[in-house]
Amino acid sequence: MTWARRTVPVIAAAVAGLAARDVLQRDHALLRNFPLVGRARYLLEAIGPELRQYIVAGNDEERPFTRDQRRWIYASAKQENNYFGFGTDNDIERSPGYPIIKHRTFAPTVPPSHPTAGHDVRLPAAKVLGGPRGRAKAFRPGSVVNISGMSFGSLSGNAVSALNQGAALAGCLQNTGEGGLSPYHRHGGELVFQLGTAYFGCRDARGRFDLARLRDLVAGAPVRALEIKLSQGAKPSLGGLLPGAKVSAEIAGTRGITPGQDCVSPSRHAEFSDCDSLLDWVELLAAETGLPVGIKSAVGDLGFWEELTTLMRDTGRGVDFVTVDGGEGGTGAAPLIFTDSVSLPFQQGFARVYRTFAERGLHEQTVFVGAGKLGLPDNAVVAFALGCDLVNVGREAMLAIGCIQAQKCHTDTCPTGVATQNAWLARGLDPARKSVRAANYLGTLRRDLVKVAEACGVEHPGLIDTDAIEILDGRTSARPLREVYGYQPQWGLPSAADRAAIARLMAGEAPRGGSALPSATAQG
Repeated sequence: MTWARRTVPVIAAAVAGLAARDVLQRDHALLRNFPLVGRARYLLEAIGPELRQYIVAGNDEERPFTRDQRRWIYASAKQENNYFGFGTDNDIERSPGYPIIKHRTFAPTVPPSHPTAGHDVRLPAAKVLGGPRGRAKAFRPGSVVNISGMSFGSLSGNAVSALNQGAALAGCLQNTGEGGLSPYHRHGGELVFQLGTAYFGCRDARGRFDLARLRDLVAGAPVRALEIKLSQGAKPSLGGLLPGAKVSAEIAGTRGITPGQDCVSPSRHAEFSDCDSLLDWVELLAAETGLPVGIKSAVGDLGFWEELTTLMRDTGRGVDFVTVDGGEGGTGAAPLIFTDSVSLPFQQGFARVYRTFAERGLHEQTVFVGAGKLGLPDNAVVAFALGCDLVNVGREAMLAIGCIQAQKCHTDTCPTGVATQNAWLARGLDPARKSVRAANYLGTLRRDLVKVAEACGVEHPGLIDTDAIEILDGRTSARPLREVYGYQPQWGLPSAADRAAIARLMAGEAPRGGSALPSATAQG
């Protein structure tokens, strides 16, 4: 009783003080009119995403990833049962744009089935990266599924380490993102080094690109290719700012900037100003490093792509690969107008870019990479049919290592330690364990792609053509993918020589665990 007599007045005083504060403050009319009680509204607003995610929303209602999609990724990462029973709960007939994959009863080629089909299989790319242009370090990527560009600074060091170790286990490539090559990228996984507008990791004291630093960097790390980032789906043609408070000594050392000062990424590059100078820079980088060089971009004005491909056709200079990022991409935070309405969605953007290359006869000598929710098998199959040779996974890889779609990536309060620099939150992510989950997910996605290819009567997902998929217009009609996007026959497929090479590789490949997979094979 003595404890109660002392405590109750303290609690009552605290409540009265809070009520008085609500009445006297002028920021929130709701609290002035309804002190204390009005706070329930702000509490419900704060936890609304969690309430919808776990209680209110149906299996196929949430965005950007539905509950079913997240369940599939989580189960795949944990090597749990990722099958779904009792049929689809997608409203297929009322979903215009829904893709239907057409399986074949008979086919000229019958891919061999095997008793260990549930295990990971090696799935090399159908094209040699840098081969057509004779790059000194051309190679055939050992996996058609690779990890997209996510910088150290936006992701925690533990998250980057987990993804890099997972890439090594799965035999795939990891893109560094524009934030430079950190110590967390050096755990065995091979890399694509991304050059953003601020040239982090290869810049001089004034922030200008430094070729000598780039040469030294790629010579001392397992970098297999260079990617010039022109824009990304989350924030196309929008620069970036990392506030000085978040620029730790470790991030500063990786990026080549001053600790504690605002870190600005310009909206455009300073090393080139048009397609002609861009191609000059591409050829310079390739000559100085021997590496394949490509570009990454979201798709807006098609004039850029028309000018680029015309110059490639007429001058012989060119990029080795093109990464097309869909407007639905989302590993970078951005203003709402950019996330919702700037740049084309992946399928439309990619199809327009591929068609531009194909019309100029450049599609067979260019490797096409897709990104933008392509870490789900159905989306990936459509991407391969449209002409992708590789797909990059970003948010799906984050989900595999623990992301719960809290959508707090830009607040530094990610509860699972994935997208934060808060040391206490990041410590909850164990890179050793999560790397295995990343590799499991990547291997399962490849396995499912092989199974779908087999259903379509081909050996490899890159050999699935646009006639193998129809897009529903509604309950009573559908159109072939080729017709939807105006493709000519054989567009979207590798050259005859590449098709023969991949058939030989797939025919001689036995299923094996991800840890034994090489990340790339030699040219040819």
